[in-house]
Amino acid sequence: MEAFTYKGISDGKYVNGEIEALNVDEASHKLKEQKIIITNIARSSKKKKADEKDKKKGKGSSLFGKKKAKIEDVLIFSKQFATMVKAGLPILQVLGMLRDQLESPAMRDVVEDIRKSLEGGVTLSKCFEKFPNLFDNVYVNLIKAGEASGKLDVFLLKIVESLEKKEAIKKKIKSALMYPSIMFTVAIVVSAFMLVKVVPVFAKMYDGMGIELPAATATIMAMSDFLRGTGGQILLFGLIIFFIVFRYLTSKNEKIKYAWHKQVLKLPIFGDMILKSMLARISLIMGNLSAAGVNLLESLEIAKSVSNNVVVLESLENVKKGVFSGDTLTKLFLKDPLFPPTFGQLISVGEQTGQLDEMFGSVAKYYESEFDTTVDNLSSLIEPIMIVFMGVMIGGLMIAMYSPIFNVGALIG
Repeated sequence: MEAFTYKGISDGKYVNGEIEALNVDEASHKLKEQKIIITNIARSSKKKKADEKDKKKGKGSSLFGKKKAKIEDVLIFSKQFATMVKAGLPILQVLGMLRDQLESPAMRDVVEDIRKSLEGGVTLSKCFEKFPNLFDNVYVNLIKAGEASGKLDVFLLKIVESLEKKEAIKKKIKSALMYPSIMFTVAIVVSAFMLVKVVPVFAKMYDGMGIELPAATATIMAMSDFLRGTGGQILLFGLIIFFIVFRYLTSKNEKIKYAWHKQVLKLPIFGDMILKSMLARISLIMGNLSAAGVNLLESLEIAKSVSNNVVVLESLENVKKGVFSGDTLTKLFLKDPLFPPTFGQLISVGEQTGQLDEMFGSVAKYYESEFDTTVDNLSSLIEPIMIVFMGVMIGGLMIAMYSPIFNVGALIG
C-alpha cells in the first residue's frame, strides 16, 4: 500500500489529509466515495523518503544481504508461470505456488508483490510494470495483449521464447569473445612478466660478456628498462586515465558516443555479428507485438529497447517517423543504410501479403541462422589466429633474447 496526500472540498469546506491505497486511481476512488471533490492528490513525501531509504538499504544488502534478481531468475519464473497458466490454473494460485517454489529470495519477493497487487485489483500488466529492471516494455506489452485477447497463456509462451532467444544470443556472443580475450590477456601477462623478471637476468649476463647485441635484443632490453622504471608506472596510469576518459566521453558526449557506436558496427567480423543479433531480436519483437495487435508505431518504439547503440536507435526512430508520415516499412528499411537490402526485401513480402507478423518471424529465424554461421566461422578462424599471435609475441621475445648466445656460439665455432 502507498500513502497519498490530498486536498479537496467536502460540504463546502476545504479539507486535506492522507489516505492509503494501491495507486492514485484507487486513492481517488476512495475519496470520491467519501464525497470529497479532489483539487490535488500526490504521493506522500514521507513515503518517497522511506522508499529512497529502502533503495539505499537494498543497494547495500545486494552486497552483503539479499541479492538482486537476475535475468536467469526471470527466465525460470516466466517458464513456470507460462506452463502453469497454460495448464488452466488460476493466476493468483500460480503466483502463490511460484512464490513458495522459486529458489531466488529476491524473485520470491517480486512474485509476492505482484500477487498482492493483483489481489488488490490491479491488472496483471500493471503489476509487472512496477519492476522495469526485470520486465521490459516487450514483456509488459505482451502480457497486456494477452489480457486483452484472453490468450494470456499463448503470449506468456511468446515471452519465454523471446527471453530464451535473447539469452542464447548473449551467450553465443560471450563465448565467441571469451577465447580471444583469455588468450590475449595470457599473452600480455606472460610478456610483461618476462620483460620485468626474465629479461634483466639476460641483460646482466650480456653486460658481463661485453658483446654487441642485435637490434631486436637491444629493443627488448630497452622495453624492459622502461617497464621496470617510472615509464611502467606512467604507462599503467596513462591506460587507466585513458579508459576512464574514454568511458566518460562515450557516455556523456553525444557526438563521440555516436561515432564510437557507429565504429563498433563497422568492426571486422564482430560488427557484422552484433548487427545480425540485433536484427534477429528486432524482428522477433516486432513479430510478437504485431501478432499481439500492437500498432506499428508503438511496436517500433518498443523495439528500440533491443539495443543501447545510438546508431540503431536513430535508425529505428527514423523508420518510426517515416511510418507516421505515411511511408511503407519496405521503403524505409531499404532507404536506411543500417538495414541490409535482404531485410527490407523480406519485409516487403510481408507487407504485400498482409502477413507482417509471420514475415517478421521468418526474418528473425533467417538472421538467427546468419548469426549462428558468423559465430561458428569466427570460432574456427579465431583459434589459429590467436595461436599465431601467442607464438609471435612470446616466441619472438625468446628468440630475441637468445640470439646473442647463438651468435657467440657461431663465432666460437
